[in-house]
Amino acid sequence: MERFNSAIMYLLSFKVYVLLPAIIFVLALVFGIKAKTAAKAALTLGIGFIGIFMTFGYYVGLINPAIKALVARSGLSFTVLDTGWIPLSVLAWQFHLAPILLVLFLGVNAALLAFRKTRTVDIDIWNYWHVIFVSATVFAITGSNAIAIAFGIGAFVLVLKLSDWSAPLANKYSGLSGICIPHLSGLAYFPIGVVGNALLDRIPWVNKLNANPERMKEKLGLLGEPMAIGFIVGAALAVAGGYSFKATAELAVGFAGVIYILPIMCGILGSALIPVSEGMKEFIAKRFPDMGPTFIGLDVAVLFGIPAVMVTTVLLIPFALLFAFILPGVKFIPLGDLTNLTVPVALIALATGGNVVRSFIIGIPVVIGNLYCASALAPLFTRMAMAANYHVEGYSGVFTSFLDGGNLLRAWLAYLASGNWIAIAATPVVVALIWYARKVSKRAP
Repeated sequence: MERFNSAIMYLLSFKVYVLLPAIIFVLALVFGIKAKTAAKAALTLGIGFIGIFMTFGYYVGLINPAIKALVARSGLSFTVLDTGWIPLSVLAWQFHLAPILLVLFLGVNAALLAFRKTRTVDIDIWNYWHVIFVSATVFAITGSNAIAIAFGIGAFVLVLKLSDWSAPLANKYSGLSGICIPHLSGLAYFPIGVVGNALLDRIPWVNKLNANPERMKEKLGLLGEPMAIGFIVGAALAVAGGYSFKATAELAVGFAGVIYILPIMCGILGSALIPVSEGMKEFIAKRFPDMGPTFIGLDVAVLFGIPAVMVTTVLLIPFALLFAFILPGVKFIPLGDLTNLTVPVALIALATGGNVVRSFIIGIPVVIGNLYCASALAPLFTRMAMAANYHVEGYSGVFTSFLDGGNLLRAWLAYLASGNWIAIAATPVVVALIWYARKVSKRAP
């Protein structure tokens, strides 16, 4: 088991832009694609991911100093540190059941494909940690291996089903064919987006606001361009942080550049996936004619190129900071994880059809919920780190993660495992959200 665990950890130590192309290359050969075409597709996929991560890394490098400057000007201090998602991923992969869960998840995916209960081929192995962390938190609460495994498998099956239901929209709005997003940190918000979108349909005036980026460009001209919105929000954030004129101009243009470049990078991914997707369809149609269409599971980053995702994210960021400052009971400033608002927003934007106004409205309660859940679970995460003998470098206090620590679905499962009466009472609501997301997906073209 120790050797197996070491082998798995070595495999997962490779960067996504190395690991996923390697998996895609092997799959392409299995699907009967020529080696030359498979190699070109795999290499192009890796290059596309490098482009996305470079652009997103540049964005993080721009915004983090601006946020810190804004926080410094506010003069506020908090008792909990937002370290971002990295400590949680370390705790997930260090969890003693992680190798067993990894094998179980692969087996469950294969079994559900064989019985035609899912259409998702989840090759995004690195992001299995999001589900493994469900088991790790449940074990920390209950001390039971069996309960931890049961919750983990249940969460993984739910991820596969939500991935199935959101896949048509992911293909439609990303422009990529044959993909899905089996990513718990994003999929947790797809049902909320679907239900929120349906509720907004019933509100007069709001239901008439068709604020997708293309429509905004038609109505507002230059001001409706996603790059212009990025420029304005970047400039406003810089001014609020007390930046000089030069630094303000650099931040504003940088924001505009990120919003403009990301869709281009995602287009590179699309060109890489076309031959693999077509080969997979032909392979499955020939050998498994009754299975129906299937989708390759990829990282949520492939959705960052949808213009509504970045526009909504940059609009929500100032409000996330504002709520952290003014809401009672919030114990941290969302510094470490704030830029990853793109993850929940990506799935919300799918549910709203890329409508920026609707995505923003639905994003407000999501942000507030994450702030409170991440605050409430901070002591648990800190205890888990102490039990695993893991230390956040340069910090010894209580820590959390704004988005992955405050993930609403994972928080509900953790509190459900603890027997919390609020979580138990919320169960019918969660089931209703998931049921409605399934119902709407069945009506999707």
